[in-house]
Amino acid sequence: MVIELLTAHASVRKYKDIPLSTDSVHELIHAGQAAASSHFVQAYSVIHVTNSAKRNTLAGLTKNPQQILSAGAVLIFCVDYCRLEKAAALAGGNIDFSHAENLLVGVTDVALFAQNVAVAAESKGYGICYIGGVRNAPMEISELFGLPKGVAPMFAMTIGVPDEANEVKPRLPIEAIIHENDYNTKKYDELLPAYDETMNKYYASRDSNQKDAAWSDSMATFLRKPRRTHMKDFLQEQGFEFE
Repeated sequence: MVIELLTAHASVRKYKDIPLSTDSVHELIHAGQAAASSHFVQAYSVIHVTNSAKRNTLAGLTKNPQQILSAGAVLIFCVDYCRLEKAAALAGGNIDFSHAENLLVGVTDVALFAQNVAVAAESKGYGICYIGGVRNAPMEISELFGLPKGVAPMFAMTIGVPDEANEVKPRLPIEAIIHENDYNTKKYDELLPAYDETMNKYYASRDSNQKDAAWSDSMATFLRKPRRTHMKDFLQEQGFEFE
């Protein structure tokens, strides 16, 4: 069942040395394209990294060498308004994608598209891992892959035959996610400590990388300071002005 496939997801960071064929990658991308798209703009593109030298450079820039160098396929998912500019020119017009709303549309399109690719890959027995480390060096990665103005890399995805089996991380309880009619902050006082206990037991009992940690502590540390503050300047350089 689809629901069983979705709830069994766990990131795979080590793969067997089995490359995906071009046809297999195209099949997954085609499935990704079936995702919903705001006003059907389809504001996304994918870089399929097949050049070994570029893959090695990407592994260093993202600081994710194990995933990128062992994967059967490496994809970089980008917001893309360059193609939309070309389409407008064919129609004798032009577009302005500098506004914040256009960036949100593009990011949403990319995320929906990529998640379809991920589910399609896992339905084929592959493992996947999202690589947010692309945003560590967006300018260098844009130069490496020749990304024009209007195109910005958001994240990568590694896909391959798993060489490891990770446990599924316990998600927040549904009660913490769903709010009926009105947003309820009071329930977090009970739900979050209980979830911290669940995560602490998970981290202590998993097969590898055991640690004594709770979700709330981890999030407090993770979000205490600004991260990747260069992204605003980079996005503005690519034409996204947040107007």
